[in-house]
Amino acid sequence: MLICLERGDNMLKGKSAVITGGVRGIGKAVAEEFCRQGADVLLCYRSNDDSARKTVEELKQYGTRVELIKGDVSEPSHAEAAAKMAAEIFGKIDILVNNAGITKDKLIMRMSASDFDEVIQANLNGSFYFLKAVSPYMIKQRNGRIINISSISGVRGNAGQVNYSASKAGIIGMTLSAAKELGRRGITVNAVAPGFIETDMTDVLTDDQKKAMSEVISLGRVGKASDVAHAVAFLASDKASYITGQVLGVDGGMAI
Repeated sequence: MLICLERGDNMLKGKSAVITGGVRGIGKAVAEEFCRQGADVLLCYRSNDDSARKTVEELKQYGTRVELIKGDVSEPSHAEAAAKMAAEIFGKIDILVNNAGITKDKLIMRMSASDFDEVIQANLNGSFYFLKAVSPYMIKQRNGRIINISSISGVRGNAGQVNYSASKAGIIGMTLSAAKELGRRGITVNAVAPGFIETDMTDVLTDDQKKAMSEVISLGRVGKASDVAHAVAFLASDKASYITGQVLGVDGGMAI
């Protein structure tokens, strides 16, 4: 029996996507994978203009359209502006990737109310604002893919991350509820829960801390941003049209 496997290089050809936190780390890796597979992207970022411009230049090699919008995901008006811009530029919004997030790690006794509130506002509320802003366009199209980036910390919790874990657990609950609400409109909503991934957020850890983390990972290595990007691209594609309300762990077996 001959089995023919289709190349995935153009799996997202003709699609348009909004990606929050799209100019560095996991968001940048997702943007690159989307462009490589033929999608046009609107990258949302908060502050690093140099990184934003550099990312656009790097992604131009794939020949798809790459646009930028600057703003704070914790402001509902930014989500509304981004959705409107994407719809006007691309004529539609096929994919939303809620990736933007921050950390303010501290033990509970040292964590201030503002430390907690700022992380919830950026990670959880920001994801909701974009979900709400993009949904009407997808409902009108009766088609769409929403992928929310959660974390293993939202599944298992993590010491020193009460705020971050709460925000990422909240994203999972939001994903499940939105999947039930939007499914009849042809929209899938899923979450990806990365484990220990090499990004700017993990660069601050010492070598000993990184080694200790690697030892509890079944595959014995730290993940790469591209590992997450491949999973997100699959969930964004037509090949995942019957998958919704799921939380896909990309953690090398860390949660086992």
